[in-house]
Amino acid sequence: MDSLSPFIAKVLVIGDVMLDRYYYGEVSRISPEAPVPVVKVCEEKLSPGGAGNVAVNLANLGCKVFLAGAIGKDQSSFLLKDLLSNKGIDISGLISRPHPTITKVRILGGKQQVVRVDFEEISPLSRVEEDLVLEWFLKEVEDARCVVISDYGKGFCTPSLCRFVIEESKRKALPVIVDPKGPDWRKYEEAFIVTPNVKELGEAYGRALHNLDEEIEKAGFAVKERYNLQNLLVTRSEKGMTLFEEKAFYHIPTKAKEVFDVSGAGDTVVATLAACVATGVRLIDAAKISNIAAGVVVGKVGTAPITLSELNEALRNSESGLSVESKIRNFDEAIELVRRWRKDGLKIVFTNGCFDLLHVGHIYSLEEAKRKGDKLIVGLNSDDSVRRLKGKGRPLIPQEDRARMLAALEFVDCVVIFNEDTPERLISLIRPDVLVKGGDYKIEDVVGREYAREVHIVPLFKGYSTTSLIKKILEGKE
Repeated sequence: MDSLSPFIAKVLVIGDVMLDRYYYGEVSRISPEAPVPVVKVCEEKLSPGGAGNVAVNLANLGCKVFLAGAIGKDQSSFLLKDLLSNKGIDISGLISRPHPTITKVRILGGKQQVVRVDFEEISPLSRVEEDLVLEWFLKEVEDARCVVISDYGKGFCTPSLCRFVIEESKRKALPVIVDPKGPDWRKYEEAFIVTPNVKELGEAYGRALHNLDEEIEKAGFAVKERYNLQNLLVTRSEKGMTLFEEKAFYHIPTKAKEVFDVSGAGDTVVATLAACVATGVRLIDAAKISNIAAGVVVGKVGTAPITLSELNEALRNSESGLSVESKIRNFDEAIELVRRWRKDGLKIVFTNGCFDLLHVGHIYSLEEAKRKGDKLIVGLNSDDSVRRLKGKGRPLIPQEDRARMLAALEFVDCVVIFNEDTPERLISLIRPDVLVKGGDYKIEDVVGREYAREVHIVPLFKGYSTTSLIKKILEGKE
């Protein structure tokens, strides 16, 4: 598994922010006043919770995070703002309300939580408060790549606010990821994806569910259809996740491991999913990465966000790799990838070929192409295109298999199949920074050169060609 680079993308997080306060201590006796343990406090820890924890997870993964939520005018609000600002999170969307900042106090003896104390006053936003949030949203959404609604049922995520955010984001073709709360999901209708746990799915479905595949499948499709959701991702504790796309579903298992604390795991799932979706990762792969991220944080004590280094280590140790298919894109998907890469200042290289019977000469050419920039896109002639160019009996390998072999190479970032005789139209759409061609071409003869800033010729690797390989195979048969 290759290491993930920082997820450089602007993500908006909207939801119930809170302060998590932890007191860690030791228990050695029972109180003489009541049959309860006495915890001798040794350490105090503060961290953002709720939507604030989602924001911290995203920031740790490299995203530019803009957060909207409600705080009070108390000491907890100052502590929370400092914690968020120190992570580089933009807190211009935080509004002050005449209520205490939502604070959860957890007291732990050893690694065992003894009690939780909540300070909160639940009430929906006023019309004036909601207008302030919407004004912020309309300003920041222009260059965002993803929006997260983190609903903890504390009053910030009103139906009208959620509807406006989802409809406006849909108009801009921006994905909205919702972490839901409560049985009525009408305010989440038409969201890109909603991420309930089994209990939350059961509430939306109308009855409690057992964590069994058949029940989750039936309820998942029913809820997805009822609320016209594009996708649904159900988190299932020790059974991993189940992803529902248009008409398909995928059960994503998790590796068994010791669980110390599940608090914050849902926030990590939502944040990792958002980081992946915002940077163009295929949804099935985004779900797999999120599943692995959740497995990391449940092994920690308290609300502890994921870090990029922890995620990369977990990915390297994971047996569930990402699909090779995630690199195989159509024209529109490739154009969108290029747009995102270019926005992040990455240098894009393009090369092309038939790659029928992949051999060491191809590997040499592709490695040389990748050295010219940051991202390598390979244009691949379709079966019909190869047939017209090479004649009867070619290709030997169908286009789907040729694409998979190319995509499996570490230095290839994207594979696009084209049906024309030349890749000129594809090059004109991608407009790469560098166009690389293998062989003894002259630069003025390279197709599509006018659409690239630079053109490079990579010499052929002597002694290797598909034609010579075919000839050797046929001679061997004789």
